[in-house]
Amino acid sequence: MTKLITLLAVLAAFTLCGCNTLEGIGKDVKKAGQTVEEAAKKK
Repeated sequence: MTKLITLLAVLAAFTLCGCNTLEGIGKDVKKAGQTVEEAAKKK
């Protein structure tokens, strides 16, 4: 659980730093959601 929280925090930091437009934010949020979903499926 701690690893997942750490992963989400890192993804959030990259999301906030890496996108300059609303379209970019949407893509980053979608990618973060997919990553979390994949992590949940592995457990």
